[in-house]
Amino acid sequence: MKIYVGNLSYDVTEEELRREFQAFGKVESVSIITDKYSGRSKGFAFVEMPTVSEGQAAITGLNGKTLKERTLNVNAARPRSDDRGSSYGDRRGGGGGGGRFGGGGGGRRRY
Repeated sequence: MKIYVGNLSYDVTEEELRREFQAFGKVESVSIITDKYSGRSKGFAFVEMPTVSEGQAAITGLNGKTLKERTLNVNAARPRSDDRGSSYGDRRGGGGGGGRFGGGGGGRRRY
């Protein structure tokens, strides 16, 4: 079972997180997500446990627990969607386009 762990202190290590989860069963992997440029933690991680029962016990036992002065947000990880980034343009707002004489949404109109 893949578990999402949010609101992590930037100081928490993968080993510390592993120890917290091992109280509820076997831990297959721990991965703290880091910024690819700075290498700094983004404040969340994924933990994999072999069985749903162990994972559910960890979620129940650790969600809301304080670790390094931060209250953990622990729940079942949602599957990654395949359309990551495909709506990026939609979130940024519309675009103009069209060049000097073409259509398009942005810019001032000449009268």
